[in-house]
Amino acid sequence: MEDRVDFSVVIPVYNEEEVLPETYRRMKEVMSSARGSYELIFVNDGSRDKSQEILESFARGDEAVKLINFSRNFGHQVAITAGLDYAKGQAVIVIDADLQDPPEVILTMIEKWREGYEVVYGKRVKREGESFFKKFTASFFYRLLKRFTTIDIPVDTGDFRLMDKKVVDALRLFREKNRFMRGLVSWVGFRQTSVEYVREKRWAGETKYSLRKMLKLAWDGITSFSDKPLKIATYAGIPLSLFSLVLFLVVLFQYLGGRGTFPATSLIGILNLLVGGIILIALGIMGEYIGRIYEEVKGRPLYIVESTMGFEKEGEGDFD
Repeated sequence: MEDRVDFSVVIPVYNEEEVLPETYRRMKEVMSSARGSYELIFVNDGSRDKSQEILESFARGDEAVKLINFSRNFGHQVAITAGLDYAKGQAVIVIDADLQDPPEVILTMIEKWREGYEVVYGKRVKREGESFFKKFTASFFYRLLKRFTTIDIPVDTGDFRLMDKKVVDALRLFREKNRFMRGLVSWVGFRQTSVEYVREKRWAGETKYSLRKMLKLAWDGITSFSDKPLKIATYAGIPLSLFSLVLFLVVLFQYLGGRGTFPATSLIGILNLLVGGIILIALGIMGEYIGRIYEEVKGRPLYIVESTMGFEKEGEGDFD
């Protein structure tokens, strides 16, 4: 019979060689005071620096450290998924390796979990060390997502959270390719609460979320939980149709009243360009949804594991 694990900490890693020693030190310090057994599951998402070597050294010297090495970079959300697949804890914590989310907040999350909450997510009340543009776009993204989606995704929250085992078991049922984990956690329900904290500046290294990746994540979130973008053609088509009718009536009355010419040709040309643009946008959005259907029906695995360390079946790959 396998030993019980109280807490699993899932830590996605991509090119974080500079910060990993400090991340490991602080995580050990925090989890050692959590009053329970624990495992630290590092998911190496195809890092190209020395992250894998550093993580392997942790695993060799500490039986609490588990390591999953992907065969290539599959992305942050998929790395979280792999960590959840391998986690054995009665509660599972997801935290990034960059130390912007303070590991010490985990202890407060555990207290809330012991009170009976099944999901405890971190809510950022302040973001230090980030530009005005980053803060503005992040705030705009969370509120746009809340407006577009059909579920209640808390604003100003990321993937930093604690989840009970029953929540993790439910999430393992979801194998969709374009993943938005914080949306899935909201979708499954259960008793949820928040813990407020100040997000710190990155301890070392550079952010791995470029503007392009942030926009993709935002689009994944909207298209995974809302069909509103598909209705853009309808929303735009009705007022444009009414405007066209009014324009036609204005031209007709001016002609019948003999009050000279009206620049109808120019206006109609502009209107045709506007309608054409809306049609192309609508077709592009439909193409995005169809492309996602195509990705799903291919049935490819979410990730491929090249090797593992610290688990019962050492080094065995997984194809899910």
